[in-house]
Amino acid sequence: MARLRYLAFLSRDAAALGRFYTDYFGMTEIGRNNAGDMSLTDGFFRFGIYQARPDLMELRREIGAHHVGVEVESIDETLRLYREFNPRGVVRDEPGNGGDGDVRIHDPENNPVVLSERAFGLGADDTRMPRMRHVALGPLCPETTFNFYAEVFGFRELPTSYKRRTMGKQNRFMGDGKSNLAMHPFYNGTVGFEGRYGINHFGFLVDDLQGIVARLSKVVPTAERPLRPYEDYRVRDPEGNGIDLSFSLGFEVDVDRWDMVEKKSVETSNARN
Repeated sequence: MARLRYLAFLSRDAAALGRFYTDYFGMTEIGRNNAGDMSLTDGFFRFGIYQARPDLMELRREIGAHHVGVEVESIDETLRLYREFNPRGVVRDEPGNGGDGDVRIHDPENNPVVLSERAFGLGADDTRMPRMRHVALGPLCPETTFNFYAEVFGFRELPTSYKRRTMGKQNRFMGDGKSNLAMHPFYNGTVGFEGRYGINHFGFLVDDLQGIVARLSKVVPTAERPLRPYEDYRVRDPEGNGIDLSFSLGFEVDVDRWDMVEKKSVETSNARN
């Protein structure tokens, strides 16, 4: 089964950003190189934090969360599905030892998606807290991006997404069984929405909401957001990346399946959408 397991950043100061995530989100450093790039994990997701520089040869070079990675059972089969979806799609081998992915493809808006058959060098999920369970994209066309993840990776549309459809909204929500993937249109009239092309924000499930907010509020901006589908608070890391903190509800990760603080990944038909 294909699953999101990787998030890459372009950073002004990779070492400082890495310290932020180890100090405040309990992530573990698992590697760094002479160029200053760092790798972290929460036990399931791998963060690749790249020191921004021209020789990375990225199409988009702004600072921030840059691209995602998907663990797949077969890269060859995934490439076959990708070429069916987009016969002219670009495929590129990723440099390095495979920890940051083996092959790169691109979504319909040319955002990179890296593939790994080796779980990005990680083992099984250790379900530590906090743990990342949400990535939100900011595409121009959510429906086309939704179709890409559905047809190439088999991600499934969630009840919250169906509900938004009946309200006439373009937002789409998908699950892979472990994580929630959202598509929020870049041109969005929702009050409080912050347009960001590519990766708009990402989110962690936390079991001590007030404690982590108290610690984070001393170093970065925090804001309570009780009316959003999954988030209790929105915070920012030192380089401006938006982070959802979810405690009261958790994240919808599959059809009628939520990853929660007290009842982890419990199937329920009564969850609030």
